[in-house]
Order: sequence, then C-alpha cells, then structure tokens
Amino acid sequence: MTNPLPTPEPAAAAETPESAATGTGPDATATDGAAPDDGRVPSPRQPGAPKRPTLRSDLRASRPDGLVALLITAAIFVLLYIRIRNKTSSTVTVMPFMADAGDFWLYFLSQAFGWSALLWAWGTVILGLMLSGPRPGRLPLSGPRLERLHRTTSLNTIALIAAHALLFGAELVRHDTASWNSAVATAFVEALVPGGYDSGTGKIAIPIGQAALYLAIPLGLVFYVRHRIGQKTWRILHRCVIVVYVLSVWHTLLYGTNVWYDGWFRTSVWLLQLPIAALLLLRLLRPARRSEKLPSRPGATAGARTGWVLRVGGRLVVVAVLAALVAVVASGSDGGRSVPPEDTSSTHNHD
Repeated sequence: MTNPLPTPEPAAAAETPESAATGTGPDATATDGAAPDDGRVPSPRQPGAPKRPTLRSDLRASRPDGLVALLITAAIFVLLYIRIRNKTSSTVTVMPFMADAGDFWLYFLSQAFGWSALLWAWGTVILGLMLSGPRPGRLPLSGPRLERLHRTTSLNTIALIAAHALLFGAELVRHDTASWNSAVATAFVEALVPGGYDSGTGKIAIPIGQAALYLAIPLGLVFYVRHRIGQKTWRILHRCVIVVYVLSVWHTLLYGTNVWYDGWFRTSVWLLQLPIAALLLLRLLRPARRSEKLPSRPGATAGARTGWVLRVGGRLVVVAVLAALVAVVASGSDGGRSVPPEDTSSTHNHD
C-alpha cells in the first residue's frame, strides 16, 4: 500500500497525553477505605463506612465530564477543519496534499481527539498533584469530590487517547487501496504496534505515543485493585503516571503538525508545563502524607541515607526542569523547526 500519511500524525496525549497522564486516584485518599501505610489490605468495612470507589461507579460518574470532553473535541475539530480549508494551518505546510479538508476529515478528527486527550491529561495531573500535595485554603469542590473528578478525568483521558489512535487507524484504512482485511491489518500495525510506522519522524514519535497509551491504561485502572495489591504498591505504580504525561507531551512536540514550527502555539504547549513542574516541586517539598516528608538529615542506616539522597536528588531534578521550562518560554527556543518558504510542495524535507 501507499501510505497516505507519510509525515507527522496529530498531536496526542498518548499520544497523548499522561497521555494522558492519566492515573486515577490521588496519592493519599482518605475517603475510600484506603489501606494503611504498611501496604496491608484493610479489614472489611464497618456499617456506615465510606464505600470503596469502583470502576463501574466511576464510569457512571464520568459521563458529564465525558460529554464536556466530546464538546471540546468537536469545537477543536471545527477549528482545525476551518484552518485547513483556509490553508492557515501548519499541517498544510507540513503535508500539502492534505489541503482537501473533506477528504482527510478523519485525520483531523483524530487530531482533535489527540488535543483534547492532552488537555484532559494535563487537568488530571494538575488534580492529582493538588490532592497529593498542599491544598489551597479555598477550593470550589470538597476533597472527596476533587478525588472523584480526578478519577473520572483519568478514565475520560484514556477514552480520548483510544479514540485518537483508532481514528488514525481508520484514516489509514480509508485511504488504503488494498482489500479490506489487508488494509485493517496494515492500519493495526502502523497505528498500534511499536515500530510498525516507518515513515519520517514517526519512526520515533509514534512509538513514544504508543508507549504512553499502553502505560496509561494499566496505571489508570490499577487504582481499582489497590485493595488487592496493597496501598504501598499502588502508590509506587501511580507515581509512574507522570512518565505517561511526559511521553505524551514529548510525542506532541515531536510529531504534532500543529506545533511543528516555531511560534506562539508551540511555546504555549511549553508554557502549560510550568504549573505541572511547579506543583510537582511543591508536592515533593510539602507532601500531604507525613511519611513522605524529607527528614532534615540522613538516617543512621545505609538504606535511610540512600533514600534521603534519592529524595533530595529528585527535588533538585524538578528544580532544574522548572528552570529549563522558564528558559524555553522566555527565550522562545522551543525546539521547533524553522518556518519554510510558502511553496513547500517540492522542497520541504519531511524527515
């Protein structure tokens, strides 16, 4: 088959998105029958005790948030479609053959889901850091409601990521001239199998997005079995969600045709990472859980000293990341490509 999309696919959260970054449940949950710090499974709930959140209950609760996500996605799609039709989008500069918005509408719908997935992943990470670190004195929602919102945005982020990937695969099938079963098999490999997409920057960028997707699903859903695996194990796994988010943003900046070139839009993506880094640093300096606070000096044992050094090192790394983000935003040197001449039909190198 001749691949209709030999150059960057849409910016996405699992792409996107900690993806999304996209864990479910805060580090310290006080209202869901959580296990003690030693990782022991809690005893059965007494009458009147809070019910443990379940996947089914959170799926029901996620409907309003999901509806908002779909509305935002629709608005993004309309904006992308109009910009493509008016030839004001950098996507047309990167891939001139896509100027026909009607012919490639599935691709632009995939882009829209990718952007909304990244947005929802960003919000999920923000909520998680607020819940596991020092909370502002006044919040519009109570702690339990914020925790549930954190979980429902996580579930919707995973759904948005999946929709993004599936629509990208559907676009590949739609433009494949081979038989339907061969087209589906090829699209499955290119959209969902790491290393299956072998064109241009996608050789690196798409596996990064796929890694974010395949990490987001188990790391998000493991919240609902934490009473079986132990609270300590769950907290360790849950902290890996930030890796999903980093992969999502990396994929976006590396492969998103909307942020392919230098400019305010690409810089804005970098700018959105400042509150994430700041809240992460605040969460490390002032964690909500007392056992995670950094002692004023290393312990007497070798293990305690190693843990203390690692914790200090982690805080220093986040400080360095925050400083780097400020430098990128202030300087405008955000890693984008230089804008090419208006006529790129024969001169632009997509690699």
